[in-house]
Amino acid sequence: MSIHLVGGGWSSDTFDVVYGPFLADAAARAAGAGRLVPRVAVLLVADDDASGAQFGEQWSTTLKSVAPVDPVVTRFVDGALATSVVLSDIDGLLIGGGLTPAYLDTVFPIVDEIRLLVSDGLPYLGFSAGAAIASDSAIIGGWKIGGVPIGHEDIGEDIDEVSVVQRIGLVDLAIDVHAAQWGTLARLIAAAEAGLVEGGVAIDEGTVLIVGDGSLRVAGTGSVWRVTSHEDGVLVSSLGAEG
Repeated sequence: MSIHLVGGGWSSDTFDVVYGPFLADAAARAAGAGRLVPRVAVLLVADDDASGAQFGEQWSTTLKSVAPVDPVVTRFVDGALATSVVLSDIDGLLIGGGLTPAYLDTVFPIVDEIRLLVSDGLPYLGFSAGAAIASDSAIIGGWKIGGVPIGHEDIGEDIDEVSVVQRIGLVDLAIDVHAAQWGTLARLIAAAEAGLVEGGVAIDEGTVLIVGDGSLRVAGTGSVWRVTSHEDGVLVSSLGAEG
C-alpha cells in the first residue's frame, strides 16, 4: 500500500521531497508491467475548461520536473462524474486540489474501484482536496459547529456547518489540510471534541504524510498534526518531517 497525502501548497522547493516518493512507487509498479516510464492518472476538478487546462499543465510540468513520468490528465468541470476509464492502464493515481465537495461528487462513482486498486498496490497521491476525500470519514468543509464559528469563513468551502461524510476509505482517520496556513487544525480539534470524528491529522502545506503497510512517514517543510480523542477532550501532537 502506498498512500501519499499532501497538505497543499505550491513551492518548487518542496517538489522533489513531496512528490518524489510517489513517483518512485509508480515507477516500481510500471516496471512490473514492463513500462520504463510510469503512467500517472491526474484527476482534476475545475470551475471551467480554461482553469482546468491551466491546472493540468501545471501538474504535468511539476511531475516531469521531479522524475520521468507520463501524466494522463483528465479534467472535469464541476458537476461532471468520473468513470472507470480514467483508471485504466495506470501506475499511479493523483487527485488534485480545489473545492472539496466538488471532488467528492466527481469521484463518487469510482470510489470502490479506487479502493480496490490501492489495496492491490496502486500508489495514490491526494493533494489538498484529494487528501481530504481519501479518508473513511472525510471533512469536506464548514466553519461552524452548532452555529458557533470554529475557524474563519474562508475555510468553509461554501459550507457553513462542518460536514463529515464517508468517502474513499483509504485511511481510517479524518484528514484536514493547509493546517498551519489556514488554521484548519482548529476545525479538526473542534470536530473531534464534538464527536463528528474520532480523531485525525491536519497536514501543513509543502508536507506529505506517507501511509505504507503499517508505517507512517512525514516529508517536506512542515508538520502533520495528530488529534486523538480523550476522555477529557482531545490530545494534539505533531509529527515532524524526517531529516
